[in-house]
Amino acid sequence: MERKVYLDNASTTYVSSEVLNEMIPCFNAIYGNAGSLHKFGRDAVAIVDKARDRVKEGVNAQKSTEIYFTSGGTEANNMAILGVAHAYANKGKHIITSQIEHHSILNACKELEREGYEVTYLPVDKTGLVSLPDLLHAIRKDTTLISIMSVNNEVGTIQNIKSIAKIAHDYDIIFHTDAVQAVGQIKIDVQDMEIDLLSLSGHKIHGPKGVGALYVRNGIKIEPITFGGNQERGKRSGTENVPGIAGLGKAVENATKNYLITNKKLKTIRDYFLDKLAENVEYYQINGHLQQKSNEILNISFYGIEGESLLMLLDLAGICVSTGSACTSKVAEPSHVLKAMKIPDDIIQSSVRFSFGTNISKADIDYVIAELSKAVAKLRAISPIQAGRI
Repeated sequence: MERKVYLDNASTTYVSSEVLNEMIPCFNAIYGNAGSLHKFGRDAVAIVDKARDRVKEGVNAQKSTEIYFTSGGTEANNMAILGVAHAYANKGKHIITSQIEHHSILNACKELEREGYEVTYLPVDKTGLVSLPDLLHAIRKDTTLISIMSVNNEVGTIQNIKSIAKIAHDYDIIFHTDAVQAVGQIKIDVQDMEIDLLSLSGHKIHGPKGVGALYVRNGIKIEPITFGGNQERGKRSGTENVPGIAGLGKAVENATKNYLITNKKLKTIRDYFLDKLAENVEYYQINGHLQQKSNEILNISFYGIEGESLLMLLDLAGICVSTGSACTSKVAEPSHVLKAMKIPDDIIQSSVRFSFGTNISKADIDYVIAELSKAVAKLRAISPIQAGRI
């Protein structure tokens, strides 16, 4: 039987048995519409309320009513960016974000620019960190929102979110963070971190696809971007995805309660991978911050080869990796994250992202390194570039 090793957990994760067990009754036993007044509907509402409480506890919100369910991280990010910008347009039309945000942030900001707003896209240093002095310099009297992601999905760099949020509040500016890649990787506490809005998604934390949530601090105004039956207290219309919401609630509960154990396991696997890589492969660089980063993600450039070719050879060996964000993997353009980090295009093209799960064993890593070293050697043998001279 062909061996398979999945090292693309930053793209998506499997649904855990606990989460699946939470969801199954919602398909065939408690299948009512949460908008209905009868018993079936009330039972569905109870499931949604339980999940909302779990997400509230997971991020340490003050009230469950600060949690709004969405179809995923993209919708949550769009709600945050467009919703806040529209709600505070009378105060100002200037937004600050970074050059390495997920495209659901960047493209929402582009839409605002088409509407007449101004957006400042902060640069990052070679490790992927936003400069606090740069942020301070970008703030204007008409700035209404700052949005900086917590953990970058391509290189794993962890931003100084608490410091960024404090700066925002010092200037009476609302702060949002895309925490889709952060939940379960770092401790999330919206009160301690002074976060006003936070986006998360189920499928990154062993929950189902097609469901996410947006935390909105009580008192923050947000205009809806979808219109219909006024579900989610009028902020997000559409029949509630009760099975997905049930699964999301359980996934957030598990991820946030167990993040220390998860991180210890991921660090052990990641460090073992790096040790074996150093023993077996030459001429590569790790992209992103070497210390202030998620234990889940490693973005590595292998000099002298193309990342896509390496991905395909590994895939033939049953090893699943990525050349960047899954949302843009079909777009033939260099990673905007690595470009913002001032990495040369040829080095960007040689990059591969390995993202680990707690179900990966050292034997799996041994197999990956063996196949990786063979694939790298094969590609370098036919490459016109001598890797050692880059």
